[in-house]
Amino acid sequence: MIWNETIECMDRGQLREIQSMRLKKMVQYVYHNTPFYRKKFQEMDLSPDDINSIDDIGKLPFTNKLDLRDNYPFGLAAVPMSQIVRIHASSGTTGKPVVVLYTRKDLATWAESLSRAFTAYGATKGDIFQISYGYGLFSGGLGAHEGATNIGASVIPMSSGNTNKQITLMHDFGSTVLCCTPSYALFLGEAMKESEYPVGEFNLRIGVFGAEPWTERMRQKLEATLGLKAYDCYGLSEIAGPGVGFECECQHGAHINEDYFYPEIVDPKTGAVLPEGTLGELCFTHLTKEGMPLLRYRTHDLTALRYDRCACGRSLVRMDRILGRCDDMLIIRGVNVFPTQIETVILSMKEFEPHYLLTVDRENNTDTTELRVEVKEEFFCDEMAQMVRLQKRLDAALRSVIGIGFHVKLVEPKSIERSTGKVKRVIDNRKL
Repeated sequence: MIWNETIECMDRGQLREIQSMRLKKMVQYVYHNTPFYRKKFQEMDLSPDDINSIDDIGKLPFTNKLDLRDNYPFGLAAVPMSQIVRIHASSGTTGKPVVVLYTRKDLATWAESLSRAFTAYGATKGDIFQISYGYGLFSGGLGAHEGATNIGASVIPMSSGNTNKQITLMHDFGSTVLCCTPSYALFLGEAMKESEYPVGEFNLRIGVFGAEPWTERMRQKLEATLGLKAYDCYGLSEIAGPGVGFECECQHGAHINEDYFYPEIVDPKTGAVLPEGTLGELCFTHLTKEGMPLLRYRTHDLTALRYDRCACGRSLVRMDRILGRCDDMLIIRGVNVFPTQIETVILSMKEFEPHYLLTVDRENNTDTTELRVEVKEEFFCDEMAQMVRLQKRLDAALRSVIGIGFHVKLVEPKSIERSTGKVKRVIDNRKL
């Protein structure tokens, strides 16, 4: 199903004309309304009149998270605060929070983007959405809420946490769509199996999972555990929130709503634009945002873009599954390591749960690692030799895929702390 066939299936030449028109208008808009960008343009000896089409986007300055923090709280606003109707913000655990501002039009754009996503997943006004993303300053809960309301569906605004009540209402209210992080979805799946309700009495059919990187192996685990079809929903608060990108039924990448959010892939080190299909850092430029538009915002997410028309009929560009983040990549003994690689290896072996914790430290100028992995209940035992053999198998698989060994420690089921929001899989004590 398609929510907005005119845009989602538009000829790419036509779409490029729309993008060019909107970019020219946006550049004029930020130059005259955002002092931060006006100063940037002047420092670069760049005039808004130098931008005549989307092909000129490479002339524009990059924006990064530090720029948002340096202009905390409202320094990047392009309209008076009397026109701002919603404020979201990051947790600010690593410094000042990143603040995001929305006008009424911005909220309508966001709801439209999520309506496209939910429709692509097969959701309709007959569905009951259980929104288990966090509500509040985090954009996930309220964003998904507005999108589901926009397609006419029923919404249960659960937020995250309170797992027993989640399960009860999911059962009693007949929830058909679950929206949350993939790690919390796993936790809910475990709780469902242990609840008083038979698994067959739940009505879930669609899972909308995002806010953290996850793998194909994780998709298979989620679908088997929850009895639904799992879809990736990509977003970030600085650009809109969930709904910037969405999978269709083909699940060959996430379509980006590029009539609103123009994507580029650049070299993380040099900033040079990379060709189609090349892995690099994803950047976005707002084409319609009023409250706090950003130019060439560097997300740190690593992916690639595909421009061929999808079998679903959509012409919107597709992005590959996020490999990880530039700043999440670990360099351990000279080898680049992404947490998603570790997850893929663990989930390729039937003996393990999808729960692990990697601790990286440094002793005598040498990197050390401890990888704690939960063993499924049916495979965990007190026989030391059997556990050692399993440990060696996992270590060998990790070496084969990643190129280095880890100090693997097998632990009992449910011994690693669960998360109701974004899960923390890595502790790097070398940064302390």
